Amino acid sequence: MKIIHVADIHLDSGLSSNFDKDKARERKAELLRTFVRMTEYANDNGIDAVLIAGDLFDRDTVSATTRNGVIGAIGSTPQITYYYLKGNHDRKDTFGSLSEIPNNLRTFGETWTSYALSDKIKLYGLEFNAHNSASAADTLVTDPSDINIVMLHGQESASASDKTEVINLKSFRNRNIDYMALGHIHAYKNAELDARGRYCYPGCLEGRGFDESGEHGFVVLDIDENAHKIESEFVAFASRRFINAEVDITGLDQTNQIIKAVSAKLDECDATTNDCVRVVLVGKTDIEAEKNEAVVAKTFESRYCLFRLYDESSFTIDYESYAADRSLKGEFIRSVKNDPTVPDDKKAEAIRYGIRALLGEEL
Repeated sequence: MKIIHVADIHLDSGLSSNFDKDKARERKAELLRTFVRMTEYANDNGIDAVLIAGDLFDRDTVSATTRNGVIGAIGSTPQITYYYLKGNHDRKDTFGSLSEIPNNLRTFGETWTSYALSDKIKLYGLEFNAHNSASAADTLVTDPSDINIVMLHGQESASASDKTEVINLKSFRNRNIDYMALGHIHAYKNAELDARGRYCYPGCLEGRGFDESGEHGFVVLDIDENAHKIESEFVAFASRRFINAEVDITGLDQTNQIIKAVSAKLDECDATTNDCVRVVLVGKTDIEAEKNEAVVAKTFESRYCLFRLYDESSFTIDYESYAADRSLKGEFIRSVKNDPTVPDDKKAEAIRYGIRALLGEEL
């Protein structure tokens, strides 16, 4: 039997943090399209079941286009059974107002619900809340002779910024679990649960910001019932990547040199026109270096779906070389150097701006 394990699709996400209104609308459509493409992949690759481990949607209000798109994609692949466990972002009655829910869609509740995927493969799911999360493991009853899959949505450990229920993995050890299909963490993780089983977060299906960089997709499980064996493979499936690139510009004193360094780094990252790219300039440059961040940004904006440039580099200055300089520039540099009201760690930056002003450059 072949199964897809997917989670954290976050359809109808606002996406306003990184995109303008038009691009956000386009990106929202791409997220829905990726979900539909996943169902097409399942249809074309002999997938028997799809486990959606929470946060299929991003908010309480789901557009009719998105809701009907999901229902249509599920209904158009009737030979595949979809098991949808709601996460902390999913509304409890997302599909409640629809008169026709596909026969191949299964859901869960706040007590353990089990489904027989085959004679030997059993699926157990529970939608976490403050009342059932602590006792969840104790109320799970499985047959050790079965291949047991457990589906939950929650974080691995407590976080001050995230109030989602915690999955106490230790409490699920030695309970005849072969695979825990989890959701909530937006990065892929596959690790040992105990001597028998493993737990897995597939990560989000598509990245939505630069905090979700790298490859995203889903996990395919290939289960050999006779051998009681599960093989898993992560499938990179997102239509776009978010790439964070740090570029050291130490010693570069011309804008064209910085552009070449950025280009080389993005080539190293295998960045394509589909990708969203964030570049951070680091290192140290001379205060008189010709560095125009606007020109650098403009060079790359048209090459990628989204391009952001941040300059976190600093300036260096050799004060001795200006000790005998009697020009206006030299006088200015010495005055800033000896000014006790300017913090030492800000003097090079102040001198940099002063020199640019003296040269008539736009600040």
